Amino acid sequence: MSPPIGAFLQDFILALPVLVFSLVAHEYAHGYAALKQGDDTALMQGRLTLNPIPHIDPWLTLIMPALLWFASKGAFTFGGARPVQVRPDRYRNYRRGDIIVSSAGVVTNLILSVCCAGAFVALGLLARGVPGIESGIGTAQRMLTWGVWLNLILAFFNILPIPPLDGSHILYHLLPPFLRERYRMIQRLGFLPVLILVLLFPGAVRWLLTPALEGMRLFVRWATPYAAGTQWNIFPS
Repeated sequence: MSPPIGAFLQDFILALPVLVFSLVAHEYAHGYAALKQGDDTALMQGRLTLNPIPHIDPWLTLIMPALLWFASKGAFTFGGARPVQVRPDRYRNYRRGDIIVSSAGVVTNLILSVCCAGAFVALGLLARGVPGIESGIGTAQRMLTWGVWLNLILAFFNILPIPPLDGSHILYHLLPPFLRERYRMIQRLGFLPVLILVLLFPGAVRWLLTPALEGMRLFVRWATPYAAGTQWNIFPS
């Protein structure tokens, strides 16, 4: 049964800023990690900031997430910020630097997911101690639940070894030398392989996101006793 249209739109309003912040943090992490590895390109381009404006790509950050949201009736959405430019040739150690920079966004999203889960529990404890604020706390917890879910999606989707996703950079260094350049040629297609996967093979996407789904199930079981409201769970059935 589909949720009422009011609740559906309310969830969209709550989820969109969480998604945008998570995407911005993901790209910031790439730029910061690159700086630590010897490449200051992101710093010079003004991308080492959590201000969302320099990171927003109209299609990836706003339009595509909205389309996926409404097409899936709120069960799934995905997006991306404007990719931070890096110069791997400036890394002090190319292989080590590329793996660290490529992993930084995924690690950041996992950390954000854990932080949202912790904040959910903290607010639940606050609601127990301060009567009369359950409604406001419940809304905040619903937003944090989206924070857990969306960051899990971003982390485990980006780690997939499909160019140009972050996981493709890691797999590149694990391949035999004679396969590396052939594999990297797929990057010339840009986001087309990712869009084909998401739009034409939603069942495969759900299977590939099994770690995110299991992580969300674990969060639901763990966090339920701390929920201030009765309608906080946004986990897709």
